Order: sequence, then C-alpha cells, then structure tokens
Amino acid sequence: MSQTNTLNVDYNYRVVRLFALTTVFWGIIGMAVGVLIAAQLYWPALNFETPWLTYSRLRPLHTNAVIFAFGTSALFATSYYIVQRTCQVRLFAEKLAMFTFWGWQAVIVAAVITLPMGLTSSKEYAELEWPIDILITLVWVSYAIVFFGTLVKRKTSHIYVANWFLGSFILTVAALHIVNSMAVPVSAFKSYSIYAGAVDAMIQWWYGHNAVGFLLTAGFLGMMYYFVPKQAGRPVYSYRLSIVHFWALIALYIWAGPHHLHYTALPDWTQSLGMVMSVVLFVPSWGGMINGIMTLSGAWHKLKTDPILRFLIVSLSFYGMSTFEGPMMAIKSVNALSHYTDWTIGHVHSGALGWVAMISIGAIYHLIPVLYNQGRMYSIALINTHFWLHTIGVVLYIVAMWISGITQGMMWRAVNTDGTLTYSFVQSLEASMPFYLMRFIGGVFVVAGMLLMAYNVYKTVRAKEESLQPVPAAA
Repeated sequence: MSQTNTLNVDYNYRVVRLFALTTVFWGIIGMAVGVLIAAQLYWPALNFETPWLTYSRLRPLHTNAVIFAFGTSALFATSYYIVQRTCQVRLFAEKLAMFTFWGWQAVIVAAVITLPMGLTSSKEYAELEWPIDILITLVWVSYAIVFFGTLVKRKTSHIYVANWFLGSFILTVAALHIVNSMAVPVSAFKSYSIYAGAVDAMIQWWYGHNAVGFLLTAGFLGMMYYFVPKQAGRPVYSYRLSIVHFWALIALYIWAGPHHLHYTALPDWTQSLGMVMSVVLFVPSWGGMINGIMTLSGAWHKLKTDPILRFLIVSLSFYGMSTFEGPMMAIKSVNALSHYTDWTIGHVHSGALGWVAMISIGAIYHLIPVLYNQGRMYSIALINTHFWLHTIGVVLYIVAMWISGITQGMMWRAVNTDGTLTYSFVQSLEASMPFYLMRFIGGVFVVAGMLLMAYNVYKTVRAKEESLQPVPAAA
C-alpha cells in the first residue's frame, strides 16, 4: 500500500489512491447532474414532474457534488501526497487519515440522499443540515490534525510554499464552516440559523465568497505550486513572488464577501469595502498566475507533447481570466448590470470548470501513474482528447452565459419614455433560450471528457493489478 522513493521514505499512498479515484467518480456524478439541470432549463419536462428531480432540488446537489465531492476529494488526495513528499515523512495519524476518507464519503452520500428530498438549511454552498454539519466538522478537524501533524514531524527544515496555501485553506475553511453553520436544531433534519436578517446575509457571504477564496482558490494554488513545477521539470519561476502572493492573497481575500450583497440592506460602507478589496485582489491573483505560467520558461516546447502540462497551464489562464472578471464584476456600476444574470453563472464556471476542474484533472493524471507505480497513464492520446473536449466545452459554456447574461442585464434595465419596462421577464427568458442550449452542449463535452478520464484511469490501475498476477507456467 505504499511506495519507496529514492530517499527510502515509505510513503502512505493508500489514502491518496482512494481520494484520487473518488475524485474521478464524484466528478462524473456532479457534472452529470449539472448537465441534467442545464437541460431542464431548455426542456423543463425533464424533471418528469417528480419533486426530487426538480431544478430546485438538484441544483444544490450539483454544487455540493462538484465543490465538496469532486473538488475537495482532489484537495484531500493532493494535499496528503504533497505534504508527505515535501516533508519526506509518512502521514501523521494514519488511521485518522483513513477516517477522513470514509467520513468525507459519508458526508457526500448524506448530501446525495437529503438534498433531493428537500432537506436543506437554504444557505448557499452550506445547504446541508445540522447532523451532517457536525460530521463535516469532525472530519475537518481530523484533516487538520493529520496535515499539521505531518508538517510538525517533517525531516526538512523548510516548509514548501504549497503547504502554506494548503494549511491556510484547511484552517480558514474550518472557521468559515463553524461560524456560518451555527444553528438551533428544531428536529432531526431541520434547524434555523442563529443569525437574522442582514447579519445572516453578511455571515453567509463571508462564508460563501471565502469558500471560493480559500477552498477553491488557496487550496488549488497549493496544488498548482507543486504539480506545475513537477510536470514541467522546472523550478517555480519566483519563490519570492510565491511568498508575496501567499500573504497578499490571504490578507485581502477575507474582506471581499460583501460584493455579493451590492444594493441590499447591508450598510453601504460594507458594500464599498467589499468592492475595494475585490478590486485590489486582482494584483496578487495575477501575481500567482504569472508565477505559475512563467515556470514554463525554457520548457514551452513541452506543451506540444504533454497534454497533462497543457491542463495545468490552461487552468492558470482561466484562473487569470476569472480573477480579472471577478474584481470587475464587484464594481458597483458593473454589478448593477451583471447581478442576478447568467453572466455571474458564466463567471463562476470559468473558475470552476476552467481553473478548479482543469488543475485537478491535470494533478490526478500526474498522480495516478505514481500511485500505481506505472511509467505513465494508459493512453496519452485519450488525455489529449480529454483536454480538447474539456476546453471546447468550457468555452462554449462561458461564452453562452456571457452573451445571455449581458442580454438579460440590458433587457431588464431598458425603460420606455414613460418609465415603464420595455421588456417583460418572459421576453428576456426567450432571448436566453438559444444560449441555454449552447450551455447544455458545452456541459455534454465536459462530461464526455470525464468519462474518457475514468476509462483511462481504470486501464492504468488494471495494468498495475495485472502486473501483480502470477504468470502461469508454460504448458
């Protein structure tokens, strides 16, 4: 269940393997649910008039599956791998590490059961009810113990920057989850937040945006700072810039949440603070993107032949685009047009499918051959096909949502000379329908790529198992 490297350190790869395989599995499930609800927006009858198949029930299942089942499983797998390799020791408290795997799978299965049933706290990205929240807390505290315990017993004096990002993500997500999930239970599956009104909204978006900032950004930047240099065979472009990037990002990101609440009952100064911090956040974000992409200096030719490296580098391009678009959309005058439109959906998915999914896919493609002691993945051609399917799918998706969103924003704010609205809401919906079909097609491309990945991973793992089979004696 482990493998010895050149330094004769016997690493624990068992839990890493389990999380890596479930990353692929939950990625397919979460993205397939996303394609189904995208299809429902174009063909509403696809809910079959069944309550647990309606958009309102499946949408939180989709977001939880892709963020916490797919994305967080990738973070567990890569962080357990990175912290062992960079600290040159086995994981601390290995039974506790295995508990984090089974505990996290229990959380995901509980979400798969309860969300379609309509059992929800109604807080975005924090929909799971209080018993599941308690299990999440237990798993996350165990995760912190394993990760930081491994750092403490490291055999290297230096803590590599990837571990700084991973450590900050683990600690901050713990605080976000505990504070936002504070609730008064009234039954086994119903509770009410201890906060009320504008305070509840502020706490929710302090959580919501920083779940993006620390789980979906800082955690995956830790992944980037390890796997891009490893796959490129080059040192990180500027280690000093990576440290500046880290401190600037964590100092600024935590303040950006109020930009989700422009033109609401939140105090105006709080909205403005969130806007300013969001705009300033552009600088460290692009510093990290440039640092990752410039790591390829002297190795650009590898992009021609290495589709895994292509996944990693193109993910950084989407990261740069998303972290330019986000601060721009946080500006109040832009937000007045973009908010509540499909433009926001496009922005979210340029980050989720372009940045998070592509860096995760590239990291898993790098990991699987190492974890199963294979020279490479079963088929490089399939990885290349997956890259183009995913890239085309993401571009179709976000371009459709950009056009649809800006169309909606312009139609909603158009007024006649007498002050009445020029267009009804239904007319704006009719204008969006072709783009909903385009989004659905983009989603199908993405899921098709994930199915190719699953086949490629299966064949790679089977090759390892077949090599362990005894060779039959010659007749």
